[in-house]
Amino acid sequence: MNPILALWATPRSTSTPFEWMMRQRGDFRCYHEPFNEAYYYGTDRRSTRDADIPAPPDLSFDAVWNRLKREAQTDNLFVKEFAYSIEHIAGDHFLSHFRHSFLIRDPAKMLPSLYNHWPDFTADEAGYVPLRALFDRICDRDGTAPPVITSDDLLDRPDETIKAYCLAAGVPFIADALTWESGGRDEISWYDSGSWHDNLRTSTGISRQKRTYVAIDHDDRLKRAYDACLPDYQALLAHKLTLPPIMAATDASQATGAAR
Repeated sequence: MNPILALWATPRSTSTPFEWMMRQRGDFRCYHEPFNEAYYYGTDRRSTRDADIPAPPDLSFDAVWNRLKREAQTDNLFVKEFAYSIEHIAGDHFLSHFRHSFLIRDPAKMLPSLYNHWPDFTADEAGYVPLRALFDRICDRDGTAPPVITSDDLLDRPDETIKAYCLAAGVPFIADALTWESGGRDEISWYDSGSWHDNLRTSTGISRQKRTYVAIDHDDRLKRAYDACLPDYQALLAHKLTLPPIMAATDASQATGAAR
C-alpha cells in the first residue's frame, strides 16, 4: 500500500484550512478526522461527549482503518487527524503505514478558541499531551523528527510554509492549491460542525481571520490547561521547519536595483 500522508494536530490549530488546501491539489484522496469520528460516534467510541447519539453500525476504529488501508492500495491518501483519536491503537505497525507531519499552534491562541466551542473540553481534547507523545514515539522509532509547521507561519506566510512542508513531506508544491472559491464544505462535516468551520466556508485561501476570544486568565480551567500544554508545545516548536528569512524593504529595493 502507499504510505498515508498524515497531518497530526490539535483542535483549533488551522488544520482544516490546511486540509482544504490539500483537497485543492487533486493528487490526494483526503480524509477529515476519520478516527475522530469513531472516537466520538463509533460503536467502540472512546468519548461520552455525545453518548446519546446512536452509533452507525458500520462505524468503528477497525472499519475506518480497514477502509484507509484498502484505498491506500491504489490511491494517495491524506489524513488530517488528532493524536488523541488514535492514541489507543498507535502501535509501531499502525504508525509504519504513514508519512507523518505535525501542525502546532500556540496554546494561548488554541485553547481560548477551543473553549469558545467546548467550555468543558477534556485534557485529551486539548490535545498536546498525546500530540507530543506521538511525536516522540515517531522520533524514537525513525531516528529523525517528522516535519513540524506552525499555525502562525501558515497564516502569515502560507506560500513559504507550504513550500517548506511539501519539500519535507516529499510531495510537489502546487501554487494553485492555495486559493479556492468560498462556499459549502460538506466534505469536512461528518458532524454538526455549526460555527466550527464558518470562517473556512467564507474563505478563499489561507489567511488570518479577525476573532475575539477569552484570555487564558479567564478562568482556572484555562490557566491549568495552558500550563499543561505549554511544555509540549515548546518541545514541538523546537523542531519547526525553518522558513527563508523575510527580506527587509530596503534590502528588496537594493536587490531590485542591483538586478537592473
